[in-house]
Amino acid sequence: MTAVAAIPTELRGAVEVLWSYHDMHHDLGPTDVGVGLGSHDLGVATCTADLYHRALFPRIVFTGANAPTTVERFPRGEAVHYREHALTLDVPDSAILVEPTARNTGENITRTRDLLAAHGLTLTSITLISRPYQQRRAYATCRKLWPEVTVQCASHPMSLDDYVTGIGDAHRVMAMLAGDTQRIWLYADRGFAIAQPVPDDVHHAYRDLVNAGHTSRLIT
Repeated sequence: MTAVAAIPTELRGAVEVLWSYHDMHHDLGPTDVGVGLGSHDLGVATCTADLYHRALFPRIVFTGANAPTTVERFPRGEAVHYREHALTLDVPDSAILVEPTARNTGENITRTRDLLAAHGLTLTSITLISRPYQQRRAYATCRKLWPEVTVQCASHPMSLDDYVTGIGDAHRVMAMLAGDTQRIWLYADRGFAIAQPVPDDVHHAYRDLVNAGHTSRLIT
């Protein structure tokens, strides 16, 4: 079964709306550091290494402990495995710092900030590298918790269908998209992130996925 067929036709438009919404569509420029946010997606480390080799930043921080969804794949911790992968992509070890304790995006940001400060590094700009559908939430969290720096977001460049194929489960992708969309306004309401605009088509797409039963990643 192809990835296109794996997404139900009646939900295809909704999934595409949310996929595009969470991509910040930033035009990337040089920053002081690249921060790879831990997850199940090794493409984050691949993208971080690629941007390093393109001279978008001279230093990398990989941040992340484990979550129930990553412990089997990355038993030594997300950030540790990201570092090991980056080394195979010819990133020098001297350019990498590892923050192995963060268990959510807020901790990714604050513990990376504290780690860099402990190394005496003063920053004005960062690049956050994440899963494609995590960009907007990562951006909003960083602007709330680390307002002193300018931030741009990046992900491993790939189409929606290629991403679904890589994950191997369209239902999981749709649940993750619904969950991250809910977190945009929920985390802003709770003071974890700055508020982000949520257009009507995004609200409608979110409701379409929820009504279709893709609710496993929602916060109740």
